[in-house]
Amino acid sequence: MAGSTSLDVDRDVAGLVVKIGDYPLHHGGVGAIRSLGRLGVPMYAITEDRHTPAAASRYLRRAFPWRTTGAEDPERLVDGLLRVARRIGRPTVMIPTDEEAAVLLAEHQEPLRAAGFLLPPVEPGLPRRLASKQGLHELCGEHGIASPVAAFPESAADVARFAATARFPVIAKNREAFTRRSRPAVNGTTRITTPDGLRELARDWGEKPGVILQEYLPREDAEDWIVHAYVDRDATPLALFTGVKVRSWPPHAGMTAHAYVVDNPELADLATRFVKEIGFTGVVDLDLRFDRRDGRYKLLDFNPRMGAQFRLFESGAGVDVVRALHLDLTGRRVPEGEQRAGHRFVVENIDLPALLAYRRSGYTTPHAPARASGTEPAWWAADDPWPFFTMLARTVRPGAKHLYQLWRTSRRGTK
Repeated sequence: MAGSTSLDVDRDVAGLVVKIGDYPLHHGGVGAIRSLGRLGVPMYAITEDRHTPAAASRYLRRAFPWRTTGAEDPERLVDGLLRVARRIGRPTVMIPTDEEAAVLLAEHQEPLRAAGFLLPPVEPGLPRRLASKQGLHELCGEHGIASPVAAFPESAADVARFAATARFPVIAKNREAFTRRSRPAVNGTTRITTPDGLRELARDWGEKPGVILQEYLPREDAEDWIVHAYVDRDATPLALFTGVKVRSWPPHAGMTAHAYVVDNPELADLATRFVKEIGFTGVVDLDLRFDRRDGRYKLLDFNPRMGAQFRLFESGAGVDVVRALHLDLTGRRVPEGEQRAGHRFVVENIDLPALLAYRRSGYTTPHAPARASGTEPAWWAADDPWPFFTMLARTVRPGAKHLYQLWRTSRRGTK
């Protein structure tokens, strides 16, 4: 357990986990509640209802049930946050867990700060641009950061021309942060294998497709890496960690299911240079894919908020990115320390189906340690077990369905 540390936290300043959208099984929010709660920081969270894993944590002082979709008017969302501030009644560090929340907080800093919220002084328009797949692609080009070749169709005719000339498979993603919830073109990152498959999918996109069509980096020639950092007002990382992703769910395109801390100075230097050049401030979660064909790290996602797997990373001084955020915004020093190389992170409810899928694909991760130096479960904690059991109660039926579908697919493949 990573709670016994002597960090000089300000226990008069609370923490609030902010989410926009309906995703109750989010282990990142539980991790943030535990990380600061174990230090004695009063923790609060916006939850879908009173029976989510986050709401069940012993380290949560109060849940604010508020089911949002991301399609609401921003002013309405800000008004809701101001009501939460009045109920908390003390200075509070805001911890966004999704792109919509990060964009909303950045673009409405003035009224939120006036209500007693503490948040990084990021340039207001930058998180929206980083959360946009097109905006990020353009920033990468401006600053010499490698990224997959991408197309941004503006019409159905553009999609048709792309289908006629592109090399398949390709990856389709929703282009903008907020429209992925209000008018999603695809349900998350989607691999499309044929031109006909793209044409079929595009029938529902209308005349203004809100997608990015991206080069597919073959899994046999690539390796997935992650960078988590907290960056201060001078765009200097006060805490920065690197790791390698072993499995994700859905396979090769979804949330991290199994990962290791692996030292990667080249990747750390690349991330440090990029955040410095664009002037980013706050917590960041980067997804990159190392392309063995040209030896380059290609930036897939720049998430301007806490990543769900952030608890994989902690320094020898007991600092993770959420603790660094709270320390810095309350005027405390963020102590330096080396990351826990070889440490492992496992998301219990999705790693088993991911393991079955990856075994069939034959995918390997050369940089993953042969043996973990320690394991950080996403859900289970001996000092805070109820989020785990709540997760199980809300996962059993969909989890069993996933496993049954994998079993049927496996049996069909052997007949």
